Amino acid sequence: MMERKEALYEGKAKIIYATNHPDEYLVYYKDDATAGNGAKRGTIADKGVMNNKMTAFFFDLLAKEGIAHHYISMPSDREMIVKKLTIIPLEVIIRNVAAGSLAQRLGLEEGVPMPFPVIEYCYKNDDLGDPMLNRYHIRAMKIATDAELDEIERMSLKINDVLTKFLKTKKVDLIDFKLEFGKDAQGNIILADEISPDNCRFWDSDTKEKLDKDRFRRDLGNVEDAYKEMLHRLTGEA
Repeated sequence: MMERKEALYEGKAKIIYATNHPDEYLVYYKDDATAGNGAKRGTIADKGVMNNKMTAFFFDLLAKEGIAHHYISMPSDREMIVKKLTIIPLEVIIRNVAAGSLAQRLGLEEGVPMPFPVIEYCYKNDDLGDPMLNRYHIRAMKIATDAELDEIERMSLKINDVLTKFLKTKKVDLIDFKLEFGKDAQGNIILADEISPDNCRFWDSDTKEKLDKDRFRRDLGNVEDAYKEMLHRLTGEA
């Protein structure tokens, strides 16, 4: 029987708890929403439940394609049991279409397709505002080796390929998304964190309507409806 023990870490959207199994954690998904590294705060009704279900769905989908991940089971609508990993402090961003900060930095119109998937790295550090890094920074700071980065990029591009093709069948374009990885006790690199409208940009393929947290970031309204629509398209759940 799984027992939830002390809270080990509380982030913007989740709380990580120890359990009575030393190699497993319990993740509790919150309804809190933030943007701009916490500058904007609010809540999205039942966001935690919807993100938990969508993440479990995506992890199951990726497992069928040979992607190792930390998800084990979902004991409740809002909770997930995951493998204990040593998290690599990198945000790995995969961009298929210019949007958000990429469009601003490069002076591109939002919605311009990239000729191939673009990978960016950010250092996971709230105090520093998650600054962008390149491979030289990552190696110099001993965050990851060249071989580990090669594996992270290989996995990220495969994940992108699987998700992009699947979402097309649901009339959703995967514009960009953020991944995190960790290492297990054997040193294997494994997908961690979540895959949800919180860390992905999903656009309706026909209308280009945003079905993700940009609705909260940009005060577009109908935030809960966008999350509900994504959950419905993925799982059929009303």
